[in-house]
Amino acid sequence: MVAMWLQSATSGLGSLGGLALPILFFIVLYFLMIVPNQRKQKKWQEMLGKIKSGDRVTTNGGIRGTVLSVKDDSVILRVQPDGVKLEFVKSAIAAVTTDESAA
Repeated sequence: MVAMWLQSATSGLGSLGGLALPILFFIVLYFLMIVPNQRKQKKWQEMLGKIKSGDRVTTNGGIRGTVLSVKDDSVILRVQPDGVKLEFVKSAIAAVTTDESAA
């Protein structure tokens, strides 16, 4: 009787063991890929929120310019060498180089 109970208990653990590996894999995947991406996204959103007139920025397309004005969801950049003014949505800004960090 005890032997049958032990056998059923070990077979039950075997099915839990088969389920534990995918769960463990998902947890590791979450902490290695999803959490760092969320941190990066939050940092990028903070950077976009701090853009001000006079900042030097680089767009996702590689265009570098100086911010002339900031609107709700767009920025106007002056691009050298001719001083052409271009309007971009804020989400197109890849990096900001302020005067304080350049000095």
